Amino acid sequence: MIPKKELHANPNKSRTPRHRSREFALQGLYQWLLNNEDAGVIEAHLREAHGFDKADAAHFDALLYGTIKQAPALRTELLPLIDRPLNLLSPIEHAILLIGAFELKNHIEIPYKVVINEAVELAKSFGGIDGHKYVNGVLDKFAAKAREVEISAARQS
Repeated sequence: MIPKKELHANPNKSRTPRHRSREFALQGLYQWLLNNEDAGVIEAHLREAHGFDKADAAHFDALLYGTIKQAPALRTELLPLIDRPLNLLSPIEHAILLIGAFELKNHIEIPYKVVINEAVELAKSFGGIDGHKYVNGVLDKFAAKAREVEISAARQS
C-alpha cells in the first residue's frame, strides 16, 4: 500500500492556524496573480480544500481580500526595494511579498519579526531555491519604513 501523500509542503512541521491561513492566502494570491480570478471564487474554492478547517479563517479572509484590495499601493511601496521589474518576480515570491507587506502595514499587533519569519517560511516551503533570502531582504527593508517605531524600540531594548 502506498502511503497517502500530504498536500502541504512540510508535512512534519507543526503549523499554527495562523500559518495555515497564510498558506491558503498564498495559494489564493497565486491563483489571483495568474488568472485574475475573482477573490470570492478563490475564497470559496480554498474553503473546500483539505486542511482549511485547521486554518484561522478570519485571518485568511483579511489576508486574501486585504492584499488584493491594497495590491496596487503595496506594489508601489515594494518597487523601490526590489532589484527587478515585478513581472520578473516569480508569482510565489510576488504573492509572499504582497502578503508580508500587507501584514506589516495593517496588522501591527503581529510583531514585525514574526511577519518576516512567516514570509520566509512560506518562501522556503513554496518558493525557489534562494527565494527565502530575497523575501527576507525585501521585507526587512519594507519593515524599516512601515514599522520604524517598533524596530527602533526593539534595538534600544
